[in-house]
Amino acid sequence: MRAGRVTGAHQETAPPEGTAGASATTAPGADTPAAPPRPRVDVPALVRTRARHPEAVAEAAARRRRRPLLNEQGRLMIVAADHPARGALGVGERRFAMANRADLLERLCLALSRPGVDGVLATADILDDLLLLGALDDKVVMGSMNRGGLQGASFELDDRFTGHRPEDIERLGFDAGKLLLRIDYDDPGSLATLESTARAVDAMAARRLPVFVEPFISRRTADGRLVNDLSAEAVTRSLAIASGLGGSSAYTWLKVPVTEDPDAMAEVMATSTLPAVLLGGDVGDDQDAAYEKWRGALRLPTVRGLVVGRSLLYPPDDDVAAAVDTAVALL
Repeated sequence: MRAGRVTGAHQETAPPEGTAGASATTAPGADTPAAPPRPRVDVPALVRTRARHPEAVAEAAARRRRRPLLNEQGRLMIVAADHPARGALGVGERRFAMANRADLLERLCLALSRPGVDGVLATADILDDLLLLGALDDKVVMGSMNRGGLQGASFELDDRFTGHRPEDIERLGFDAGKLLLRIDYDDPGSLATLESTARAVDAMAARRLPVFVEPFISRRTADGRLVNDLSAEAVTRSLAIASGLGGSSAYTWLKVPVTEDPDAMAEVMATSTLPAVLLGGDVGDDQDAAYEKWRGALRLPTVRGLVVGRSLLYPPDDDVAAAVDTAVALL
């Protein structure tokens, strides 16, 4: 028998409560909408489906309703959740904020239900869960491709492609891929990542699938920690390098951080004509400052949207819906 979508305590064909079409409700006598309830994920039901009907993942992918990459306004708002597969579980001072999978899935389902959210970026384990939950219909789905550069590892810059392959993204009917390209001029491991990134760009272009390249110039601190250089010079150099990878740039997008000096973004983004999205990163407690940086950069002609993860899924006040709605409003 074919397994349907997982919802509540059983499998059925209806979408799970709270994963689609959710809207804020207004409390009696209140002028402002109350925060929408967070959808609940039944982990035992997910595990039963995975154990008894592993084919349900491919079946859910095959019946998923697809949509164009960009919305009617030509913009893109993606929620990112591919950090755990690289061992990056922390958000601010919470070292294991993303370690509870049910909690992460509930936050993702809530974020995906908000108006204006176009889709999600994640690794196979998370996307498989979201497929089984029925949360990906009419959403852009991006597979995360290289997660081998584990956070804090000595081989962090030798960032192998351990996630989605181009053929996986094509087979599952996903809409795009994303890869991370960190370059340290003092680390030979960067060269292997650079070459494998170029081949991944080629493979995605051959399938006419968009690939979002997230480039950084990085360096090791005295204690061995890897940090990304967000100066205007470094970001400019990283965009120039990323834009020239592979035999065709026709399907290449850039995933770009806002520079330390936000006023430098106009000159930085003039480096390439490739379409770009802004990444969020861990913005800390000053969420409003991050929103202002994004707002300015979103006015630039090559910037088409946002791909933001931890700062929206785990905001300081823990109001996921409000954080997502504020980010959507910037577009």
